[in-house]
Amino acid sequence: MPTRLRAAALASASALLLTGAAGVAAAHGSAIDPPTRNYGCWERWGDDFQNPAMATEDPMCWQAWQANTNAMWNWNGLYREGVKGNHQGAIPDGQLCSGGRAEGGRYNAMDAVGNWKAADKPNNFKVDVYDQALHGGDYYKVYLTKQGFNPLTQPLGWGNLELVKEVGKTAPASHTLIDVNAGSRTGRHIVYTIWQASHSDQSYYFCSDVNFTG
Repeated sequence: MPTRLRAAALASASALLLTGAAGVAAAHGSAIDPPTRNYGCWERWGDDFQNPAMATEDPMCWQAWQANTNAMWNWNGLYREGVKGNHQGAIPDGQLCSGGRAEGGRYNAMDAVGNWKAADKPNNFKVDVYDQALHGGDYYKVYLTKQGFNPLTQPLGWGNLELVKEVGKTAPASHTLIDVNAGSRTGRHIVYTIWQASHSDQSYYFCSDVNFTG
């Protein structure tokens, strides 16, 4: 297991100690490359989350840590149950990155508009979904923001997204790699991934900030 994911497993165990049984009932998963907003914040600052330097070096993560530290410790639990495939009906515009204020609002800070750290990516890239609990997937849907959308100043809505890749049922595996073609997009964008886990009716929602380099 890669070092950072071995550390992630330890972080989940630590979160149980910090938040109690209601905090992390079980390990689930997340998109780790490009990283989701909360996974990226945990990866960069999880061992130094009280450092005031974050406020100037990584201000979007700073506001997220201040709003709810458990959103980062529980980077693997941003999901909703019982959506029954009606994702647009369940999640209002402006709340896509929090999964419609999932888990009692734990992840609300993920919807904050601003200059989140972005991963540089070529226009042909892979989304890596780390399935920590080995749920498997009924399907995956990967959306990209349309050219002209500015994630630094605009809240994310369904009308800002284009579905660019769908993957059907997948067997449980630690990593599911999804090939994505961003077409002619350039600059800053959001990758929005929906993972319909093959476990109850759990729908996971991942916002990953990227900078397409061509």
